[in-house]
Amino acid sequence: MGTGWVILIAVIALLAGAALGFFIARKYMMSYLEKNPPINEQMLRTLMMQMGQKPSQKKINQMMRAMSNQNKK
Repeated sequence: MGTGWVILIAVIALLAGAALGFFIARKYMMSYLEKNPPINEQMLRTLMMQMGQKPSQKKINQMMRAMSNQNKK
């Protein structure tokens, strides 16, 4: 019966560690992406120019705001 308890405790500890690690990693990545967004205004302007659009500051601000709102959800 002693070996059964050791295996049970090991499995429970493994599951708890995996769950805790997942939530810590998720929180870290969310804060990292909030501080360092994957796209900035210059990248967006270049992307729009490559697609053949004339990027106005109003369009760029609108798209940045839309991406920011989508990230907050």
